[in-house]
Amino acid sequence: MSNPQLASLDDALTQILAQARAPTRVETVALADTLGRVLAEDQTVPCDVPPSDNSAVDGYAVRQADVRGEQPIPVSARYPAGEATRPLAPGTAARIFTGSEIPAGADSVVMQERVEVTESGIVVHAEVTEGQNIRRRGQDLAVGDRALAAGTRIRPQEMGLLASMGIARVPVFERLKVAVLSTGDELVDPGTALAPGQIYNSNRYTLIGMLTQAGCQVVLTETLRDQRETTRETLLRAARSSDLVITSGGVSVGEEDHVRAVLEESGTLSLWRMVIKPGKPLAFGSIGGTPVLGLPGNPVSVLVTFLMVGMPYIRKCQGRQQTHPVGEQVAAGFSVDTPSFRREFVRARKEAGVAGLSVAAFGNQSSGVMSSACWADGLAVVPEDTTVSPGDLLTYYSFSELLN
Repeated sequence: MSNPQLASLDDALTQILAQARAPTRVETVALADTLGRVLAEDQTVPCDVPPSDNSAVDGYAVRQADVRGEQPIPVSARYPAGEATRPLAPGTAARIFTGSEIPAGADSVVMQERVEVTESGIVVHAEVTEGQNIRRRGQDLAVGDRALAAGTRIRPQEMGLLASMGIARVPVFERLKVAVLSTGDELVDPGTALAPGQIYNSNRYTLIGMLTQAGCQVVLTETLRDQRETTRETLLRAARSSDLVITSGGVSVGEEDHVRAVLEESGTLSLWRMVIKPGKPLAFGSIGGTPVLGLPGNPVSVLVTFLMVGMPYIRKCQGRQQTHPVGEQVAAGFSVDTPSFRREFVRARKEAGVAGLSVAAFGNQSSGVMSSACWADGLAVVPEDTTVSPGDLLTYYSFSELLN
């Protein structure tokens, strides 16, 4: 049975996304700098793409009516791609190449492989139909069409499409500014020798990597000591320089967990704890008017809660069209014999076997085993109050989709 004191993931997302602020700050950047950015305005087509009829192959431009059996057709012109053409003389052909503009009067292009070149001209050894091998003006995009909608995250293919339209500068939303705060007196930076009781701060780098890949700008990274007033002062300072503060650790019920307490005392706390595994202790609130997402402290819990809760929130704050991952249905290659009241996100990867594609689970699903996330390529979802047998269909999210 579910625990009424814990929020379901679905309810938590609904509540958190309702508080997401739509982006308002826009900047115009060079096309070469748009990868991963989010379009702030619809992009309409300023000119037809392609701008004129052009050849899809290397060959000869002809009038269909001039092709009469094996009768040679004189070649009257040669037009490399990029060279202006003149009207095709009646009864003749023009040598053209892929991308060459179609001469006025020509209505077909014959591939060079279907042509025999003789002293009298070309002999066509194929049936010719009107319009063959011609890419029409505006075939891809026509003037006035909406090519890309506001909220589109720009990938290499969108960059290419914008370039094909002649657009050199693009309006995009400013990057979301995020502060990353790690909590714990035991944390030290990589490269430092460990003293007894200390561990390396891995969560900071997991979050920096995910935020960077998500198109955010990390503006502050600090470690919070386990002191109430220090936590309060740092949170308030981080709030002044960022659009979102993300903490790791400090949101559970321990005496040294100060983030949740500070939010309750000096800001707001609208959500605390979810019915998921790993990642139950998760807080969402604000301080100094800036949203604060408090993630758990265990390394895999940070990964899972950021991907499943933080990323949908960030996408909405970025103005992106789609906030939630879609996932896919894949057969389980593992079993779960004991049902849990929590929705579990299993580190898993797709594998091909005799019975087809399935998802295999890493053997140790402890929230402290970060190597499991490096072995895996995504998360398989085991619903609440559910057992799993091999072959059962599960929703599977790849890490690539969750971040992009």
